[in-house]
Amino acid sequence: MRILGLAIAILFAIPAFAHAQAKKPNILIIVADDLGFTDIGCYGGEIKTPNLDRLAKNGLRYTQVYNTARCWPSRASIMTGYYAQQVRMDPQQKKSGPPGWTRLLSHHLQLYGYRCYQSGKWHISIFPNINRDGGFDRSYHLTDHDRNFNPKTHMEDDKALPAVKPGTNHYSTTYIADHAIRCLKEHAAKNKDDPFFQYLCFTVPHFPLHAPAEDIARYKDTYLKGWEQVRAERYDRAKKIGIVNCPLPAWEEPTPSLVYKKLDLKTLGKSELDASPVWNKLTKDQQRFQATKMAIHAAMVDRMDQEIGRVIDQLKAMNAFDDTIILFLSDNGASAEVMVRGDGHDLEAALGSAASYLCLGGGWAAVANTPLRRFKIWVYEGGVSTPFIIHWPRGLPQGGGLRHDVGHIIDIAPTLLELTGAKKIDKHNGVQSPPFPGKSLVPSFAKDTKAERELYFNHSGHKALRAGDWKIVYEKDGAGWELYDLSSDRCESKNLAAKHPERVRELSARWQKMDEQWKADAK
Repeated sequence: MRILGLAIAILFAIPAFAHAQAKKPNILIIVADDLGFTDIGCYGGEIKTPNLDRLAKNGLRYTQVYNTARCWPSRASIMTGYYAQQVRMDPQQKKSGPPGWTRLLSHHLQLYGYRCYQSGKWHISIFPNINRDGGFDRSYHLTDHDRNFNPKTHMEDDKALPAVKPGTNHYSTTYIADHAIRCLKEHAAKNKDDPFFQYLCFTVPHFPLHAPAEDIARYKDTYLKGWEQVRAERYDRAKKIGIVNCPLPAWEEPTPSLVYKKLDLKTLGKSELDASPVWNKLTKDQQRFQATKMAIHAAMVDRMDQEIGRVIDQLKAMNAFDDTIILFLSDNGASAEVMVRGDGHDLEAALGSAASYLCLGGGWAAVANTPLRRFKIWVYEGGVSTPFIIHWPRGLPQGGGLRHDVGHIIDIAPTLLELTGAKKIDKHNGVQSPPFPGKSLVPSFAKDTKAERELYFNHSGHKALRAGDWKIVYEKDGAGWELYDLSSDRCESKNLAAKHPERVRELSARWQKMDEQWKADAK
């Protein structure tokens, strides 16, 4: 009886996900582009995202997961499991191409019997041929990030596709989802006994602000109340549901010296701004113009959620939904950049249409990242914090919880390799790979582990290190290292560097050592 009792105890001590291991789980990673920390509904946003909200309700939401602050280094970290500096995806590194040992998540999974599919933005230049070099069986590679309605450059299975003619019904978000659905349908028809990995990467809500007119119309007047009020309302919701707990800082006016590039007011019109003052200082025309920009941003997120819903419907139709691990995240925080590229901006065109070229700007980017500080490119919390949802009915039966464990996108590869049982390729081209710098998030599935982490950030001269609840930040052209206690000040409003100079010296030395190590790995 004692042995029987012990066996029963051990059985019930097995983590909830363990019973799913008899069958290899499928994987769906969904990556948004320049999405703010609280843009989606389940993180406090007012934008309608019912499909993501349902995933969060029945899965896990993480509140302290980080990216790298920029598109391409984040995507490199997601797919390799390494910091960008370790795989030569830092623009400051002179050598091109990956170190000889570099393998992608798709390579590890392919060897373990997975079919691998990629749809959308790639941006991992060290593996330019997604099928041939990247370990994918099928791919759609959107390289034109300036034209959501009529891309000129895109590829399928490493072969160029013809440019999309202007005036068609093409919209990149829908087409990316269409491709993913085609891959899944083909998988169900031809490879139903094999597990799959679908890497689904949208280009929204990255600029230019382009969205279908019917989606924009749903948010036409939503943002006329102004950025301060929308930000305060978001903060209240995010705090109530447990996403954040720091006090909301005073409105920090984003200035041209901080966030704008090549701002051409003649091209963009007199209602565009080179700063973001309090809302009531704007003219009525400026308020309408700025509110419309945020309405387009919201429409892009809304449409992305609709397309995610279609992909989920396909998973259900092929009886794969319960056996699929779904991850959702953003590659960086919302962007405050303002520029004109692509086909330029037509002042007479409807805002949000193909002939327009608008960017979100500092005011609404601050709202999108509520209540966190700064934006994409910066390594303050607003630049590097991402919503992070994990959904897996077979492995997460408890569902609906918040996790405050600290994580990073370098954790994705070790997490998925553990869940699938796939083995890491430790040697390639005769070269041994370094160990993953991240760790599996599986222990946090059951509950917060409160394990302390040491995480490194380095992009475009902006540097940071998080060690436990302490974080040092170095802003390019700033006055030196800053220090914040994130346990009470996630919004980074109280610089404690002068009060704790020894801690700053200790952490900055640790940052330097890590920087040297990661760059040595890339040699």
